[in-house]
Amino acid sequence: MHDFVFKEIINSNLKNELEKIGYDSSHISCAENKFKYHNLKVYDLTPPQAIILKQAALSVGADCATNRETITANIEKTDCILGGSSAQLFKISAKLKQQPFGLKFLGIKIEEFLACENKTSKTQIVGVLNLTENSFSDGGLYLDKNEACKQLLKLIDDGADIIDIGAESTKPFSKPIDAKSQLNRLIPVLNFAREKQIEIPISIDTRSALVAEECIKAGAEIINDVSGLEYDTSMAEIVAKYNKKIIIQHTKGTPETMQISPHYDSLMDEIYKDLKRRIDFAISKGIKSENIIIDPGIGFGKTREDNFEIIHRIKELYALNCPVMLGISRKSLLNIPKEDNFTKDIYTTAINTLAIENKVAYIRVHNVKLHNELLKLYL
Repeated sequence: MHDFVFKEIINSNLKNELEKIGYDSSHISCAENKFKYHNLKVYDLTPPQAIILKQAALSVGADCATNRETITANIEKTDCILGGSSAQLFKISAKLKQQPFGLKFLGIKIEEFLACENKTSKTQIVGVLNLTENSFSDGGLYLDKNEACKQLLKLIDDGADIIDIGAESTKPFSKPIDAKSQLNRLIPVLNFAREKQIEIPISIDTRSALVAEECIKAGAEIINDVSGLEYDTSMAEIVAKYNKKIIIQHTKGTPETMQISPHYDSLMDEIYKDLKRRIDFAISKGIKSENIIIDPGIGFGKTREDNFEIIHRIKELYALNCPVMLGISRKSLLNIPKEDNFTKDIYTTAINTLAIENKVAYIRVHNVKLHNELLKLYL
């Protein structure tokens, strides 16, 4: 009896695996798509749309799961799970573009998703600078302008790609800080950055449109709105007006209420749909799609179990076609509240290996040096 030996390939670099077995180099790009498999969840299709999608999938050797009542039309809508290789999904998208009931646009969406899957870039480090009295890990350390500017330079020297500066703590149960107080802390640091001709982009962590506008005038390139453009109705217009980047975060509730028994019926579905709604709103207000970064909001209206599920399933958000930022640094999901910050930073770095493995675009951290050393290991 012949002893067959096999193993599953756990490697995103399929091109390299094909080269190793001596596959014809002139056909590797096409072959690579045949071995990349995806399961796409498509929301809210009508029975006719779902039936056509399933037929298109079956015609190319793929498959599509629908609600059992789709065939009877006893339901108005069904979610679908479309499974197939990249090569099969390309064929399905081409077929959909020839179909009625608006399925042409689903075909285009699938093609856009597939076009983005091979875009890989180094994870960038966003260094945190809190000019606050009550932030959970370093509140009060950088209220003094000189200390804040010294820390700004240190974050840059340690290898930050972006600096995210905030003057309002949004930890659980914190209260809002008025715009004037925020600006009194932020503008001197921004003026220092301008005087020193610092070229690294500076992001401002604020929910206030007034703060955002004044900071943009002072040199800020990015606005980080943890409310996802919902706290201040003028924020989207300000970001669009100055053509700046915006980080849209998912939050359930407000800092005062978000950790009071947060609950989701379907965590990733709800986060995905809510971020999609907020992205659409941003674009409707004139913000360019290429200027949008999304953040699932670790710790903002989530349980510890929710937070880890988000981290493990972060790639599900990539179909929104926006870069993703993840911020877990020193947060309660680490479950070591009494440890010192450096210990928390070690745990943070360990968990952020998952983010880097999954090619998250940005990781927001307090200890830039430690994460910069981690990234070097991946080069």
